[in-house]
Amino acid sequence: MSGRYDAIIIGGGHNGLTCAFYLARAGMRVRVLERRHIVGGAAVTEEFHPGFRNSTASYTVSLLRPKVIADMRLHERGFRVIERTISNFFPFADTYLKLGGGATRTQAEFARFSQADADAYPQYDAALEKVAQVLRDLALQIPPNLGGGLTALKAAAQQGWPLARMDLAAQRDVLDIFTKSARDFLNGWFEDDHVKSAFAFDAVVGNFAGVSSPGSAYVLLHHVFGEVNGKLGAWGHSVGGMGAITQAMAAACVEYGVEISLESPVATVLVNHSSAGGKAQGVKLVSGEELYAPIIAANVGPAMLYRQMVDASDLDADFRRRIKGYKTGSGTFRMNVALSELPSFSVLPGKDQAEHHTAGIIIAPGLDYMDRAYDDARAHGWSRQPIVEIKLPSTVDDSLAPPGAHVASLFCQQFAPELPDGQSWDDVREHVADLIIDTVDAHAPNFKASVIARQIHSPLDLERKFGLIGGDIFHGHMGLDQLWAARPVLGHGDYRSPIRGLYMCGSGTHPGGGVTGAPGHNAAQAILSDRSLLWKALHRKRR
Repeated sequence: MSGRYDAIIIGGGHNGLTCAFYLARAGMRVRVLERRHIVGGAAVTEEFHPGFRNSTASYTVSLLRPKVIADMRLHERGFRVIERTISNFFPFADTYLKLGGGATRTQAEFARFSQADADAYPQYDAALEKVAQVLRDLALQIPPNLGGGLTALKAAAQQGWPLARMDLAAQRDVLDIFTKSARDFLNGWFEDDHVKSAFAFDAVVGNFAGVSSPGSAYVLLHHVFGEVNGKLGAWGHSVGGMGAITQAMAAACVEYGVEISLESPVATVLVNHSSAGGKAQGVKLVSGEELYAPIIAANVGPAMLYRQMVDASDLDADFRRRIKGYKTGSGTFRMNVALSELPSFSVLPGKDQAEHHTAGIIIAPGLDYMDRAYDDARAHGWSRQPIVEIKLPSTVDDSLAPPGAHVASLFCQQFAPELPDGQSWDDVREHVADLIIDTVDAHAPNFKASVIARQIHSPLDLERKFGLIGGDIFHGHMGLDQLWAARPVLGHGDYRSPIRGLYMCGSGTHPGGGVTGAPGHNAAQAILSDRSLLWKALHRKRR
């Protein structure tokens, strides 16, 4: 095929595929350029040891927007999600807590620790759900380009109206969620540390911060606005791993004529300077090949796009300064482990499969433990008592491991993107992986001996392999200063870059990280809207 297209997508992750689908469905000729040998970005399923397959990076599903699922007909293409019986299992030193399985069951579990907390739970759940529903409604809307005049002000008022209509108590909850630490927010609802820990974990997922860090309460909320099979707040496993989602998305794209090119890393965005202010006109691959299109949509993070792929001279001084300060680094260390047997926990023994083996198993025993993990990582580079979530997807999907064996996803928190004193993650990754295995083994004494093989992704590995700068799984910090119309920076929260014809469609835009498809959907709507306006302008000019 020739090297000229209507649109080129940089990056074949789930958002890039979503954007490509909507553009192609509208009749555009689209090409997706993926740097790896497999499409899907960080949402892929790969064999990491003979006979053992797993979701290599992203590993669980909830946030994928129902509209995207329906429009791309993902269920018809094989997408299927198995819901968790209970959401999470928390082993402590001498007890455990199970979260989920229905409100009545959760209340009964909380009552083991505090009747007051059990009584408070329905009100807490209702308060978060009220705010989460606003986020769901905002997720598929293009944020206003603040500073863009009367039209932008009107759009901001329309999007902010659901918040303004809330009663005073709900507005107070919104203020608390967006400004307080998770610890302070949860202290306002609960008294027992076990109960608070069950919620506080979500505040540090993909967030290089402690539960006492201001603003960490918002990340807690970001992880509850999803849904699975129509059940709000639920989480589940994609049968076949996360790669089943992106393979279905790729099939939807191909049906509409999208050309997907693997092992095609982009080096530079080409800008035509003959027009005022410059305009994107194509891309140059690492191979030296040049491809041309009037629309370029980048599914890479803002840090990679503007610091590596766009010439600094094509950006004004203020934008360069702000993008230089764009915060990345989610504090994540990711491992996949092949196991000969299921872990048996000291507080709930047994290697035969039970419901807690199908849940997210969270080693984060206490708010102080979580804060120490963050403080340790800031001072030392990594936590010597890290936060670890264990997911055993083979308990519900036997396609991932040989009979009798299992795979585990270890999603580990509080590992600095950059190490102090000139250290490199390449030098310490094996040592840190050992420490993580030992952390799990302290709660499940058969775990270490059951490890057959492991795949390690330090923050540096995540950057090299998936293009996640600083190992940031969200393409950028999810703080109040980098959300909604300010993601990635104020004035460019509407998916349009400072360079005409260059758009952003990845998780570094609204509504942020997670496998949502929302940035790809919204960016496509922005592109199609601009294209329609251009066509109308040209049509009027011809008349």
